[in-house]
This record gives sequence, C-alpha cells and structure tokens, in this order.
Amino acid sequence: MEPRLTADFWVRAYLTRLRLADIPAFVTSKGDANAGTVLVKQSPLNSTATAFHRSFDLQTGNRAWVILAQGPEPDVDATIARQRQFDPDLWVIEVEDRAGRHLLDQEGLAQ
Repeated sequence: MEPRLTADFWVRAYLTRLRLADIPAFVTSKGDANAGTVLVKQSPLNSTATAFHRSFDLQTGNRAWVILAQGPEPDVDATIARQRQFDPDLWVIEVEDRAGRHLLDQEGLAQ
C-alpha cells in the first residue's frame, strides 16, 4: 500500500503552491487533520463556480481530480453543503481566480 499525505499537510502544501502563483485561496471548512477528504471550489468571481473532488480510478489505480458540481455559485455551494452534512471531516478550499486557475492538474496534486 502506498503511503498517503495527511489532509492537513496536503492542504498546507496546496495553499503554498497557490500563493506562489498569486492565486488567492482560503480554507472555508477545516476537516480532519489526518484523514479528511478535500474539496476544492474554484470561483472565477463571475457568479459561477466549479467544485472538484479526488476520485480513484479502479482500472488504472490512479487518483485524479474530477468535477463534483459546476454552474451557478449558489448551486455549487448547496452541493458542498450537502457533502458536509454527510462528511463532517470534509475540508473545503475556495480558490478565487478570474482566469479559472486551480493548479489541480499539476504534478503531485492528485495524491
């Protein structure tokens, strides 16, 4: 079994990458420091948003970020709120970038 980073460590590293790229981001919900799941909400500041979560591909064994919800920001926020009801250990990071950058496609962030 491959070792995994703690959620807290991954979140801090991700926020550092965003800060170095001058992309504002905030933790809007802090989950379990060790094993919490992470959702990333990307807002281009135009009343829309996209929420991403990590998914595991059973055929390849790879983990990848996939879209959980996309559309009007209130609808995406409602989806995130429902997820938080099911998982109180959920981390939510909000990334605000007019160009839509989130860096989740960069190497090392799928783990």
